[in-house]
Amino acid sequence: MATDHERLLEVRDLRLYYRTTKGVLQAVDRVDLDLPRNRSVVVVGESGCGKSSLSKALLRLLPRNIDAYDGVVRLGGEDIMRFSDERFRKEVRWIRLGFVPQAAMNTLNPVIKIGEQIYEPLILHRRARNKAEADDKAREGFKMVGLPADFLDRYPFELSGGMRQRAAIAMALVMEPDLVLLDEPTSALDVLTQANVMNLLKRVKSEVKTSFILITHDIATSSEIADDAAVMYAGEMVEWSDAGRFYLEPLHPYSQMLMASVPTLHEDRELSFIPGQPPSLINPPTGCRFKDRCPMRFEKCDEAPPMFDTDDGRKVRCWLHE
Repeated sequence: MATDHERLLEVRDLRLYYRTTKGVLQAVDRVDLDLPRNRSVVVVGESGCGKSSLSKALLRLLPRNIDAYDGVVRLGGEDIMRFSDERFRKEVRWIRLGFVPQAAMNTLNPVIKIGEQIYEPLILHRRARNKAEADDKAREGFKMVGLPADFLDRYPFELSGGMRQRAAIAMALVMEPDLVLLDEPTSALDVLTQANVMNLLKRVKSEVKTSFILITHDIATSSEIADDAAVMYAGEMVEWSDAGRFYLEPLHPYSQMLMASVPTLHEDRELSFIPGQPPSLINPPTGCRFKDRCPMRFEKCDEAPPMFDTDDGRKVRCWLHE
């Protein structure tokens, strides 16, 4: 984990609960997260585990049916949870926190040229004095992501899915944020385009020195960019590890079963699956939330485990590592 002077993002006890007709849904439940500068963390887990809600909580992109939203989120040492909505919009979102949402086509207005959509935040937040300067910055951004500058004069529907994804990444980077959150950046793309996008992110990470939080269910693809790995299950963070050790030796039983379901090039082994279904986030079980699916369950699993620190600097929410 990062020391204080290295830390870019520090999250403590972050909660995001939604009101629904069936009850309160605990999408993000007391999540802790540390991210050093110039480092990337991949957040993995099954669909519905709270990964995308975590990004919404960090960016304060909240729906109206919020039941609880609290905790500490320090960015560069400042607790941005204390900022008013207006200050957060003016000083944090897009300026210090960039965002690439899951569907790039939904990011881009289909009836406005891509260039105009990139110019707007530059001029609005005074990162460019005029349209000519904004145009120069947009061209630099497109060059960074491997798109021709004349694509700025095109509409989103004139670009392929991979090109739109690159344009969305350029939009997130053009403001030079400290941290970029990417929510499933390779979903709905073919395998070759996925590889190209991940190679692009690796190159940008090394050249621009920007930190990334990559939210995905694609464990194999995410290994290309990850320095650290975080695992979410049923709204909770259950493991945090440096990526090298996580991919070779995950600690939490859920992480182990997750990795056992991923095909590899170098091992001839039978793939397994995780039996059962994730628990409801409206009425999550007491104790360990993975206990009903866990082959290593024992008596103490009926108590809720805290996050344990291991001797090698990792964190895991499991009584086996007490």
